[in-house]
Amino acid sequence: MPLGSRGRGAAPTLGSSTRGQSSGARALVACLVVSVALFTLSCQTGEAGPLGAVRGAFQTVTMPVRLLGSAVSAPLRGLGNIFSNLTADQATLSDLQGEVDELRARNAELEEGAGEADRLRKLLDLQDTSQLTSTGAHIISGSTDSWSSTVTIDKGSSSGLTAGMPVTASSGVIGQVVSCGATSSTVRLLSDEGSSISAMVQSTRAQGMVQGSATGEVTLELVRTSEQVSVGDVIVTSGLGGVFPKGLPIGEVASVESSPGDLYLTIVVDLYADPSRVEEVLVITSLTEEQQASAEDIAEADQQERGDAAASGDGSDDTTDEGGAGASSDGGGTDAE
Repeated sequence: MPLGSRGRGAAPTLGSSTRGQSSGARALVACLVVSVALFTLSCQTGEAGPLGAVRGAFQTVTMPVRLLGSAVSAPLRGLGNIFSNLTADQATLSDLQGEVDELRARNAELEEGAGEADRLRKLLDLQDTSQLTSTGAHIISGSTDSWSSTVTIDKGSSSGLTAGMPVTASSGVIGQVVSCGATSSTVRLLSDEGSSISAMVQSTRAQGMVQGSATGEVTLELVRTSEQVSVGDVIVTSGLGGVFPKGLPIGEVASVESSPGDLYLTIVVDLYADPSRVEEVLVITSLTEEQQASAEDIAEADQQERGDAAASGDGSDDTTDEGGAGASSDGGGTDAE
C-alpha cells in the first residue's frame, strides 16, 4: 500500500506539468497570432487607423517620461566623453596636437597668400588706372647705414632699371632709384634729406617741392603764403621735370604754419606709403606725353616763380626768366639726382 500510494500520488504531478506546458504553448501561439493580426491591420490602415490612434495616445502619455530620461542621461553621456578624453593615451593626444599644429600652419600660409594677392591686385589696379609703364619688384632690405633713408629692391639693370626711375607702392610714392646693380637697386626714400621731387596741392594746384630731412620729416617747400593750403589737402606729383608721372599720390598735409613776413608756408606732409610696411613696389620705366606736366602746368609754375621773385624784391627780367626755367626743370634735375 505505501508503494501504491506513492505511485498514485506522483501521477497527478506529472499530469499537471504537462497541462501547464500545453497551456503556455497555446498562449504563445495565441500571442503570435494576435501580433501578426495587429501588424497586418496596422499595415492596411496606417496612422489613420485605430492602432495609429492608440500609438499616438501612448506616445503623448509617455512623452514627459522620455524627456525626463533624456535630460537625466545627457550629463552622464557628457561625463562619459570627458572621462574618455582624460583617459586617452599619450599617443592619441600627440596625434591630435600634431593635427592642430598642422592646421594652424596651413591657416597662416593661406592668410599670407591672401594678403600678398590683395597687395598685388592693388598694384595692378594702380598700373591700369594710371596707365603706367612699369615693372614690379620686391623690397628685400632697408638702409644699411644710419645717415640715409633707402631700401633695396630685387630688380636691377638686367631688368632694364636705371638711376632716376620713380618707385611707388599702391598707397603712394616711395622714392627714386639712385643706383643699380645687375640684379638689385637702391631706392632713395622721400624722407631722405637728399630727396626732393616736384609736387603740388591737388585741390588748388599750388606748386612746390616735397623735401626730406635728416630727422625724417617731409615738407612741401616753396609754396607762397598767398596760396590756400589746409590740413588734410592731398599732395600729388606735379609731373614737372618729366621724371615722375603727374598725379601720383604722395601724402596729405599734416600742418600748415605761416609767420608775418614769411614768403613761403611751412607745410608738413604725412606720407601715404610707409616703407617699413611695404613689400611690393612698381618701378616706373617710362612716361607717356600725357603723364608729363602740360604747358599750362609749366606756365603756372613759371608764374609762381615770378611772384616769388617779385615778392623778394628782385624784379629784373633776367632773374625772373631764370626762376621760371628753374620751376619747369628743377623737378627733373633734382628727381633724377
